[in-house]
Amino acid sequence: MDLKPRILFKQTAISSIDDFVYGIAPNPVRMKNGMVIGGGTVYPEINMTLPPMKIEPATISEVYRQYQEMIEGILKRAKDLHTPGIIVEVELLPETTKEPAWGIEITRILLQRMREFEAKYGLKSVLRCTPNDIREMVRPSFMRQGQLLESMLTVFQRSAEEGADILSIESTGGKELHDEALINCDMRKVIFALGVLGIRDMRFLWSHIVQIAEATGSIPGGDTACGFANTAMVLAEQGMIPRVFAAVDRVACVPRTLAAYEMGAVGPNKDCGYEGPYIKAIAGAPISMEGKTAACAHLSTLGNIAACVCDCWSNESVQNIKLLSAPAPVAYTEQLIYDCRLMNQAAAEGLDYARKMRDWLAKSDDKFDPQAYILRPDIVLEISRELVKEENAFLATKKAAALAVDVIKRGINNGEVMVPPREQRWLDIIRAQLETIPDDEEEFWHEMKGEVDLTKWRPEEYGLK
Repeated sequence: MDLKPRILFKQTAISSIDDFVYGIAPNPVRMKNGMVIGGGTVYPEINMTLPPMKIEPATISEVYRQYQEMIEGILKRAKDLHTPGIIVEVELLPETTKEPAWGIEITRILLQRMREFEAKYGLKSVLRCTPNDIREMVRPSFMRQGQLLESMLTVFQRSAEEGADILSIESTGGKELHDEALINCDMRKVIFALGVLGIRDMRFLWSHIVQIAEATGSIPGGDTACGFANTAMVLAEQGMIPRVFAAVDRVACVPRTLAAYEMGAVGPNKDCGYEGPYIKAIAGAPISMEGKTAACAHLSTLGNIAACVCDCWSNESVQNIKLLSAPAPVAYTEQLIYDCRLMNQAAAEGLDYARKMRDWLAKSDDKFDPQAYILRPDIVLEISRELVKEENAFLATKKAAALAVDVIKRGINNGEVMVPPREQRWLDIIRAQLETIPDDEEEFWHEMKGEVDLTKWRPEEYGLK
């Protein structure tokens, strides 16, 4: 299979801040039912999961019942609140990906009820199917071969054949090294994990996903740095690593996530990829984002700014537990719908009002944390313009981290972002680490052989010798 990029982004799809706004993407995606994502309307995207329970043959009927209950409540609330359309994401759990028949049946259950609501009530809905990257269940992982990979691809194939509209994944190639790099705040290993291993795995995996999508008429949506920069974000929130390190890590993830679009993905990008604004700026693809409504799954300092340029507004996985009002997926559906209503109403008053809403969302967060600051739309465009100048994804990864350091330093000097003195010194440490990385990928790999534990991962599974 050809692992060379189909598309090389040599200029940004968005050049002006005036055109960088929520609900509108340069390359909108039209769904089979007529919904256009990135065509002027921000749609809610509800993401739900099971409550704590065993998933095994003895309980699988209860698993199916749970999904039936969730989709029924979600669709009814969306209908009652007159939403113009809704995206439903099912993040299949490891057990329901490892056993393809279970994941496929869950997809079938959801689609059947969604089609019934559209036929009976006119409620338009779209299903995003996100199989779990079960390759990491065994360490050292086989990334390009084996039963776990085959099961995952089978779920993609059969779910698409059932009618899943969008295919996505939270892939994990390079996570073996990235987790260790975060704990040690080792930017050399971060760049190797993202810019060498991650890029190679993304190209391999997305060549398969795009091929399946093209053969079945589904949409290859996109990937996410959830297992990478989101891990960094959670560690920073817990005070285990500096917030500036997590912010730099986020920008360094951009070329890795972009690799899906170089292989043929078209969006909407997956919600937990907070690097999504960079993808929209560079590739022009519509993006799904999450922020304050993701507090059910993780805390963050990006609650409002994440919505600045979103095309779908999501919530991260919420468990099917009972709240005082309703099951949690129903309550979160309502919250998402109201957020989208407000953004869409502002845009309906005119583009200037959408820009004003975007700016309010940004200004309410950007000064309090460097992780929010690097998502400010003007900064996203500034960095994106520089990234597309690089010759390859490895150099772009290294450049992304360096640009993030420079931007955060400038923000501190200009009084635009709050970074405690104890963290500011880390920007110099990160910069010094970056300067030790050669520009040649093969030379870097030769150096890293002496720095990494080769018993914890398989270089050959990334095409490395």
